[in-house]
Amino acid sequence: MSVEYVEYPANIDICVSENISWFDSDTDCTVVISQPDTDPDLWNRYLDAAQQSYRRHGVESVVDAAAIRDGHDTALFWSVLDRRGELVGGLRAKGPLLGADDSHAVVEWAGQPGLATVRKMIDDRAPFGIVEMKTAWVSDDRNRAHAITDLLARTGFHVTTLLDVQFIMATAAQHVLELWKSGGGTVAAIPATPYPDERYRTKMMWWDRRTLTSLAQPAQITKAMAEVRQISNFLIST
Repeated sequence: MSVEYVEYPANIDICVSENISWFDSDTDCTVVISQPDTDPDLWNRYLDAAQQSYRRHGVESVVDAAAIRDGHDTALFWSVLDRRGELVGGLRAKGPLLGADDSHAVVEWAGQPGLATVRKMIDDRAPFGIVEMKTAWVSDDRNRAHAITDLLARTGFHVTTLLDVQFIMATAAQHVLELWKSGGGTVAAIPATPYPDERYRTKMMWWDRRTLTSLAQPAQITKAMAEVRQISNFLIST
């Protein structure tokens, strides 16, 4: 995959003194962007809910909540709350990645044919700013799961607005990433890895700040731009 690199003034050290939130009519939920130190109670609720979700799908080992509970490697996290205040989805941004060894992807591809390519892709992009989207989960409620997935697929726009990085990456089962394409991501041409077990074919996705609007679905762009305006207004007011 040919990629043009652009120097962006990374803002990974951003400190959010209060959370950023808005109501999303498609999901009938409130979206909250925050940091572990800013919202420790919400952070712990998000991690617990993520762990429960992964447990229901038989892959609890993927979420090492004890290792990330202190929030040391989490730049931002997203929580989606229904009208009762219950969590129905979320994810977190890990970073910055200084190189391939900072990414969990090297563990996922360990011993697999695609490992060398995984390492090269991350190492080549690291100087231009990378965050890795991790611990994503969505409620099993079929009435809103698709809308929540669409919402989380737009977080690439949020990340580039808040952190000023050029690249975002994530790994997930191929069928999940097919849904996330709607937010401007591209599935990397790397052989899938059987992670966390043989039931899954995990692939890697990249978002590039320069191509988000050209690759995202039109409806997603419209919604993302409205969300970016709300985030920008928050940044201006603080």
